[in-house]
Amino acid sequence: MNYKSRAKLYRWVLKEGKIRIKIRWFIMVGKLYIVATPIGNLDDITYRAVKVLNDVDLIAAEDTRHTLKLLNHLEISKPLMSYYKETEKVKAKVIIDKLKEGKNVAVVSDAGTPGISDPGFEVIKEAIKENIVVVPIPGACAAINSLICSGLDTRQFLFVGFLSAKAKEKKDKLNEVKNVQSTLIFYEAPHKIDETLKCMLDILGDREISIGREMTKIHEEFIRGKISEVMKKIEPKGEMVIIVEGAEKSESDIARDSRNEMTIEEHYAYYERQGFEKKEIIKMIAKDRGVNKNEIYKQFI
Repeated sequence: MNYKSRAKLYRWVLKEGKIRIKIRWFIMVGKLYIVATPIGNLDDITYRAVKVLNDVDLIAAEDTRHTLKLLNHLEISKPLMSYYKETEKVKAKVIIDKLKEGKNVAVVSDAGTPGISDPGFEVIKEAIKENIVVVPIPGACAAINSLICSGLDTRQFLFVGFLSAKAKEKKDKLNEVKNVQSTLIFYEAPHKIDETLKCMLDILGDREISIGREMTKIHEEFIRGKISEVMKKIEPKGEMVIIVEGAEKSESDIARDSRNEMTIEEHYAYYERQGFEKKEIIKMIAKDRGVNKNEIYKQFI
């Protein structure tokens, strides 16, 4: 059967003598709801999330026992199925089949937004392939909550998520992002925080950081300072969000930015004074400005 459209057309042909009657009807495909749930304080659930959880036919949960506590708190009774990382690909197909049967399905994680360092990506990807409607139900997100309270630059950031537990892979990832000038966001478990901060200090240098701990709970805490300072204060309790200051611009970056503030003519004159030929100058201007050299060349014909 082809479920690429939102509806599947079934045809029954009834024959009575010379009369042929075609009866058609549609079975509507369900919608997939990606529902954010509280990251600690149950009062953070949204009215819309409660309505959706009440209305759907099935809830796919990272941990059904954890989600059942939330549903009991909200006085909601719905069929549950498990949908956790190790079974994500297999269960995604099961969920898609349910959607094709016309059932509406909500995906929830233990805390926060599904798909953000939690199961959700696989079923969303498969639903999009099948032209099934995916509806985001926004709410709590530990990364964003911690970022806005960090005191670090919020205009541009890179979400890295959990680092690998393997030392080499952890170091490789930190080396990969160490020159990124955007603010960095990491998740970390309490029993790994000391090792991770030490690794960050070694590779990223002693940058400004902010750690959000026990977010939205009674003992919510934000610990800010240089990595070396925070290492002395941190207690390994509760899931943590680490916000790290982005890399400083190198001297070459600063020089390039300065050149890009010039007009094209000033930029050309800058290199001409250094003795470069026209062809070389055009190449360097194009590289500085991140454009095709032909665009620069046209201005000097």
